[in-house]
Amino acid sequence: MQAVIRGANKEDLNGLREFLTRANLGCDGLSEETVEFFLLLEDEDGLIKGTLGMEVFTECGLLRSLVVSPGQAEKDIVLLITQMMQVAKTKGLKNLFLATNKGAALPFFELLGFEKVARDQLPAEMYNLEHIRHVLNVDNSLFLKFSL
Repeated sequence: MQAVIRGANKEDLNGLREFLTRANLGCDGLSEETVEFFLLLEDEDGLIKGTLGMEVFTECGLLRSLVVSPGQAEKDIVLLITQMMQVAKTKGLKNLFLATNKGAALPFFELLGFEKVARDQLPAEMYNLEHIRHVLNVDNSLFLKFSL
């Protein structure tokens, strides 16, 4: 089975919302204007098997909504992330950030070049993002940064 990664568009909005809802993730911030900042991992039948989104602010991006269906290969996750890095570069962004409460994911992201950052090292604009305000209320949340 050959998976394909492509940029999402307005026609993908309902399917993407359903996929995220099945994964128990919210769809806040997912709209016709922001769907272009999502990548889709699809099987040969066009079924969504994974996604990764990016919320853009100033010259930065916040990675969010990384979801893959059970059984997807780790390489597919790596491809989603590295392809999003290319999207960010194309859009002229300088840094990518991500937030997680899964400490076990830290070594994986460090292998991809992300570095752990303290909350006080986050850009001030990041505190205006609804997703980050929610994450800041989670005790064990970690923040990582990738310089493009």
